[in-house]
Amino acid sequence: MLKSLFISKEEAFHICDKSQYKESSLWEKMKLMFRCLFCRTTRHYVDRNTKLTQAIASSKVECLKHSERELLEAQLKKHLKNKVQQQP
Repeated sequence: MLKSLFISKEEAFHICDKSQYKESSLWEKMKLMFRCLFCRTTRHYVDRNTKLTQAIASSKVECLKHSERELLEAQLKKHLKNKVQQQP
């Protein structure tokens, strides 16, 4: 039982990433927490991943629709073309 709690650093990182997307099991979370008790690198990775998850969740970023992006690209190309033609 105790031996199954010991996981590699890479496996801990993978479980941490799965936890970010709520795809990890309770057993995996327990193994990750046990690993964090004695591994500073894993703790640091989990802390940074948690901060990243919170930042993304609290962001108010709105993406452009595909049609809006195409319009913006067309306007940019037109503007650049006019700039090139105006140069002597």
